[in-house]
Amino acid sequence: MKPLLIVANIPSENTRLLRDAAQSGAESTTCPTVVREPLAANPEDVINCAGIIIGTTENFGYMSGLIKDFFERIYYPCLEHTQALPMALYIKAGNDGEGTRISVERIVKGLQWRQVQQPLLLVGDYQPGFSEKCYELGECMAEGIKLGVF
Repeated sequence: MKPLLIVANIPSENTRLLRDAAQSGAESTTCPTVVREPLAANPEDVINCAGIIIGTTENFGYMSGLIKDFFERIYYPCLEHTQALPMALYIKAGNDGEGTRISVERIVKGLQWRQVQQPLLLVGDYQPGFSEKCYELGECMAEGIKLGVF
């Protein structure tokens, strides 16, 4: 079985908690899971996965620079090989996260990936409930992959 890939920017301990929660949720289903920081992720990781979770912070109303860099490096190598790839997105936002959501969704639309869940917008100061939501996101994505739903 191809793994679920999680690519998340983790500039703080709170964002690390979110990424770790998504990973724990995915691994709770026994679905193979690969976790990469944006600079370490490469086109082969994306081509060889069954689904992807993108985690980003909201930076100046946009996705983080490292997630943008990830998309720039994988876009053309993956364009013809990953159409309809199931994906989900979580955003740790200081404002409303809408600019970030829109910017990621534009790129995902170009890649022709399939967003299988509504973006998870985690707005404001970190709250423990954010990690619970990321856990559920990872669990749902991994279970959907295991069951062939996505």
